[in-house]
Amino acid sequence: MASITYDKACCVYPGADRLAVDSLDLDIADGEFVVLVGPSGSGKSTALRMLAGLEEIDSGAITIGGTNMVGVAPKDRDIAMVFQNYALYPNKTVGENMGFALKMRGFGVEERKQKVAEAAKLLDLTDYLDRKPGKLSGGQRQRVAMGRAIVREPQVFCMDEPLSNLDAKLRVQTRTQIAALQRRLGTTTVYVTHDQVEAMTMGDRVAVLRDGKLQQFSTPTELYDRPVNAFVAGFIGSPAMNLFSAPLTDGGVSVGGATLAIERTALAAADRAGATEVLVGVRPEALGLSDDGQGIPATVALLEELGSETYVYATVDDHAVRTLDGGPVTLVARTPHRAPAKLGEQVRFRQTDPTVHMFAADTGARLGD
Repeated sequence: MASITYDKACCVYPGADRLAVDSLDLDIADGEFVVLVGPSGSGKSTALRMLAGLEEIDSGAITIGGTNMVGVAPKDRDIAMVFQNYALYPNKTVGENMGFALKMRGFGVEERKQKVAEAAKLLDLTDYLDRKPGKLSGGQRQRVAMGRAIVREPQVFCMDEPLSNLDAKLRVQTRTQIAALQRRLGTTTVYVTHDQVEAMTMGDRVAVLRDGKLQQFSTPTELYDRPVNAFVAGFIGSPAMNLFSAPLTDGGVSVGGATLAIERTALAAADRAGATEVLVGVRPEALGLSDDGQGIPATVALLEELGSETYVYATVDDHAVRTLDGGPVTLVARTPHRAPAKLGEQVRFRQTDPTVHMFAADTGARLGD
């Protein structure tokens, strides 16, 4: 096991007009589970491949356990990689697949069998050691790929979207198993995904990337509660945070003739910046349906009935309130029961939580503490 440090690490692909990874700084503690998350093209997989030695570090450095990895061959980094595709040998049994790397490194038959048996017990694969991969389910194959990494007892696990090929139910089950297994083994793990729910539920800390640049590196709770900019605010959370520009008014912002209250520290920061309009971020759980005729007027455009709760999507008719791309705003509110609303109906949203985020209209940076 070992700590990992990205020190202004950069990578650029030949012919590209920008860096794939731009001055990445990360300090990952020994035994920590860190998730790299972001949209396609954000540089998360490239950052992982730089750690594994599969991509060159063009400038800066990456250290593992205090040793600089620049110029070190992948085989000498003591890293085990788990890929999106299982990359199993179809003509070998589960046991042979799991022990193959050990065989190539010169381990004896009995020692290989012992290590494979221990890993198979951890992964609940003992009954499948004599089967070929073609006789396994997708989740079982992914556990075999995990087992192949575990038997090596590496310093670091690198996982590149290992659950992407699984169906939704199996993804939830397998991500729980991976997180629990990592905590039992205590091996430093860097995990890449584009799924922010996966990132939030698995990582000790999460690094959010965009266009090769680190946006925020923090705990899942901190990312959700205090996003540093509008991009992180809109990316983290499902359904996504309501993000829109609105004019400032006394005590908050004006939305459809109603006032959405904002904390004094954020308003003071906007005042110091001389802003008359700001980006506002409101989580769906901070809005609800009003039953007293007060609140933000909107027209219901969509209802998502989830059984235990309902998400109400409703469009606000206010030309002073616009989305980030200049379109009309559709607010999402969560109700803890089946919503007494119908498509096309006029409703009013009330503020059910005082937490409203505010960002600079020009830079998207967070305003206030």
